[in-house]
Amino acid sequence: MFFMKDNTLPEYYEFFNSVKVISGYKALENIPYELSQLGAKKPIIITDKGIVKAGLIKHVIKSFQGTKITIGAVYDDTPVDSSNVVVDEIAEIYRQKGCDSIIAVGGGSAIDTAKGVNIVISEDSDDLLKLMGNNRLTKPMKPFVVIPTTAGTGSEVTMAAVIANPSKNVKMQFTSALMLPKLAVLDPRMTLSMPARITAATSMDALTHAVEAFIGPQKNPISDAFATAAIELIRDNIVDAVKHGGNADVRLAMANAALLAGLAFSNSMVGIVHAAAHATGGICHVPHGVANSILLPHGLDLYIRKSGEAKKALHLKQNIEKVLLPLAGPEQYMKVPARERAQGAVKAIRDLTANLNKICGLPVRLSQAGVIENSLPEIAQATINDGAIAFSPVEVSYEEALALIKAAF
Repeated sequence: MFFMKDNTLPEYYEFFNSVKVISGYKALENIPYELSQLGAKKPIIITDKGIVKAGLIKHVIKSFQGTKITIGAVYDDTPVDSSNVVVDEIAEIYRQKGCDSIIAVGGGSAIDTAKGVNIVISEDSDDLLKLMGNNRLTKPMKPFVVIPTTAGTGSEVTMAAVIANPSKNVKMQFTSALMLPKLAVLDPRMTLSMPARITAATSMDALTHAVEAFIGPQKNPISDAFATAAIELIRDNIVDAVKHGGNADVRLAMANAALLAGLAFSNSMVGIVHAAAHATGGICHVPHGVANSILLPHGLDLYIRKSGEAKKALHLKQNIEKVLLPLAGPEQYMKVPARERAQGAVKAIRDLTANLNKICGLPVRLSQAGVIENSLPEIAQATINDGAIAFSPVEVSYEEALALIKAAF
């Protein structure tokens, strides 16, 4: 395992990411060239009605004018919680239209849906359910471009996807390095119209990715560098992004923060917060960023309480203390006594979410997000059954998961 020997370097670690990143004010215009370099001529665009209504697809389509790339199809009916049914439907369209590549335009649902489509097409399968799990894929994926329209999921650089199975009311997880997109395109034009509350929720999603990556048992110097850079960018830009969404500089900063957080957690993984957020989303349909925002301080509280209990938790409390530095900045960090810095990190997050609640109404409790009290035991059970729990730096029992959920309720 990846235990820290001297609080400086792990005894062993791996880091991998093969995604080419294009970031800037005219990034979209480079997509046709990049696709041509991948041998692609006829992509399918996968997006949703909200993205089309906001006029964002027009920017993407315009970038292909005067090129040899032909858009084979545009699927714009991706639901908020995509499913294996939708994936199989899009895969059939891909085949019928003779497409050879995929462009995802949107947030986590559109991107994960596109990843699912790529799995089904590349593995020549008729059913996504047959391929769920970790490292089940064996064949190279089709050329895949991701254009995020939210600054939160980091899915444009991750080797994972979460897709709902409506028949069982659960969210299925897929993980494989083969799922990594070939190209991630960050263009501020694609996030300028994002509403304030969605901006806040997706930003907190990115922050949760970075924080859990920084304190997890698979953390390493490379993931730490990406995680701390992400936290600093979020610290400096999140409030402005919520208040002044039309500021392209701030939007580009937040898009980069989400990508950096994605690079971090795709290698060092996430833990109890994401496990509980997946469960809350699957059972009560709370948006993922909202759930993470609410649950993050409670997850850190649990880790602090249990930090001395297991070898896997070696240096856990110290890592949480270190989170305060990028969260608050050097000057504020030095003002907090060393023994209080772990709780200081938790307080900094609670102060941030309270501020976002005042600015845009971002929920700070599960009850405010539509969770009903009699669902809490079911959420707790789903939490300890979630795949992310395997990467928690401490063991978490059903009773502890339930106490966490109740505290957040």
